[in-house]
Amino acid sequence: MAFLELKNVTVKGIAACVPKNLELNEDIYSRWGNYEEFFRTTGIEKRHKAPVDICTSDLCIAAAENLIKELHWDKSEIDTVVFVSQTPDYILPATSCIIQNRLGLSERCYTLDISLGCSGWVYALSVISALMQNGNLKKGLLLAGDTALKYCSPEDKSTYPLFGDAGSATALEYDNETSPMYYNMNTDGSGFEAIIIRDGGSRNGITKDSLINQSYGEGVIRSRLDTELDGMSVFSFGISKAPQVVNDLLAHFELNKEAVDCFTFHQANLFMNEKIRKKLKLPVEKVPYSLKDFGNTSSASIPLTLLTQLSNRLKSEKLKHIACGFGVGLSWGAVSFETNRIVCPNLILL
Repeated sequence: MAFLELKNVTVKGIAACVPKNLELNEDIYSRWGNYEEFFRTTGIEKRHKAPVDICTSDLCIAAAENLIKELHWDKSEIDTVVFVSQTPDYILPATSCIIQNRLGLSERCYTLDISLGCSGWVYALSVISALMQNGNLKKGLLLAGDTALKYCSPEDKSTYPLFGDAGSATALEYDNETSPMYYNMNTDGSGFEAIIIRDGGSRNGITKDSLINQSYGEGVIRSRLDTELDGMSVFSFGISKAPQVVNDLLAHFELNKEAVDCFTFHQANLFMNEKIRKKLKLPVEKVPYSLKDFGNTSSASIPLTLLTQLSNRLKSEKLKHIACGFGVGLSWGAVSFETNRIVCPNLILL
């Protein structure tokens, strides 16, 4: 396991943006079965869906602009932008380069794309914190998000009603008086097929067969350009690895579990997340959820949950956090960090 202790970097603010377009699962699920049973299991009532002309970068840029304004940051002082997503603007160039230009940042800005999904915010936080901890880079933006519904078949009940689109921005600053961040990061590529889009990359290029919708069971119709999710494998992975990575983080760095104010997990589905919470013996009041209103928003789910569920406390209190992301890759990780009265602008609709 990769344990990291990163010093001198603090979170200064969190912002998020979702598309205006709202889809109610009650309106679409009746063709597949009992909506009430689906909602009881997943906890997902509605999701925001990006139109064809809005990309993940658009959502992240809107969140970043809002956050920069509220922080009163001078854009010329932003030294780094890390963009984590599996729905970039183009195959190439890197979307972070485009974001640097659209935000009007200095040419001296260090930019980087990371291709990760559900674990992405935790991984990207470790990367940007490592870049900034020696003080050469003073201010940074972590942009995390996905427009996953663009790659989900509307005829696939195993993916389409679960995912939502969102973008986020997390502001970080060099501070040699702040508490360290502690990380526990893990990967198991043997499970790469558990969540996969089979065609469209270099391994399997796009052919005419890639576009053909095929049935893989009742209510599961998709093409090879759509997201495929092995629900049982992902469930087994999540309920075993997420509790373990948190417990190992606590044990390795000798952290006091009871002193943690908030445990924020990737928002997979309610049944899985509740299994994780109960395995860790965490009180309900310390584990926020945003599933009902947004669904599974991939790499944006942790910052979106923090913003929408804990905004008042984040703005007014000093809090100790543990965040845990887990999913596609297979990739998972947990981080311990503190916030101290940070900036949290209202959620933006784009």
